[in-house]
Amino acid sequence: MTACDLAGDWLIFRPGAPCEAWSGPKMCLSPYGRRDCPLRCRLIPRPFLMNRPAPIGLKDVQAVYSGPEGDLWELVMGQQIHIGGFRSSMALADRAGIPSGSSGVDLCCCNGAGMRFLVRFRGVAKMHGVDATQKVVERGRARCQAEGFCDRISFTLGDVCRSGLPPSEADFVWGEDAWCYVVDKPRLITEAVRLVKPGGLIVFTDWVDGPGLTTPEAERYRAFMKFPNTLGIDGYVALLTDQGCEVLVAEDTRQFAAHVDLYLDMLNRQLTYDALRIIGFDMPLMESLAAEMNFLRDLAHAGKIAQGRLVARKNA
Repeated sequence: MTACDLAGDWLIFRPGAPCEAWSGPKMCLSPYGRRDCPLRCRLIPRPFLMNRPAPIGLKDVQAVYSGPEGDLWELVMGQQIHIGGFRSSMALADRAGIPSGSSGVDLCCCNGAGMRFLVRFRGVAKMHGVDATQKVVERGRARCQAEGFCDRISFTLGDVCRSGLPPSEADFVWGEDAWCYVVDKPRLITEAVRLVKPGGLIVFTDWVDGPGLTTPEAERYRAFMKFPNTLGIDGYVALLTDQGCEVLVAEDTRQFAAHVDLYLDMLNRQLTYDALRIIGFDMPLMESLAAEMNFLRDLAHAGKIAQGRLVARKNA
């Protein structure tokens, strides 16, 4: 196995780190090595790699949620910017058995809608959210104040992979369709496990790769969504298992395709003017976004992308 760093799911050329499967100097970007990599690294010749666009990073994600694109997602999905909204949150909490009176950490909390759901509808005593985008954190604090939850919900503006929160204090770590934006997923899972008590839970949904997804399809949808990389459900299972967790739930919610249909229908039938207003009445941009959403819909109906639901327990 070659020594390597996580920076996406492509190969990087570096002198002094030759790969046995290729004559040129290059290396896998996953800490799992080429054969067992949950990010599905591939061997790619140097000329092809050099012609690729710059990798997606945190600044790209911050730009989305600091600007009109983030507002457009909220227009379509509501404050709960994830597939399935309230019902998805309730199903996730039910599968995990989130108890009343517990405390949790939401990694990639966005505007805090997931935390407000947990406090209001599951009786969670306290939540602390971490997100790297200032606009959504400020919006989340304002909404928590408006709903009277400031004494039970708090925020940190920072890196979810290095939150600075104390270890082994949370009963659970929560995430909803947001860890797909994180570059270093192994480090994210390590941080989630660090934050929960022994016997605590890591509970999340995320956009995941399904069978048959081709490299060009993955590149296109990740570029549109500003995902630096994506995993399959099995990839997350591998990361959790490597951290010594017992995986309790690892399943496809089977609701992705129907919801993409819903979002497109809403934009086409009711919210066209509102969406155009958000993007400055730029009709060519609207048509481009619609084309990419239709592409997502096709992938979803083919089972090539999905929403995964995972629950894992940290060993005592």
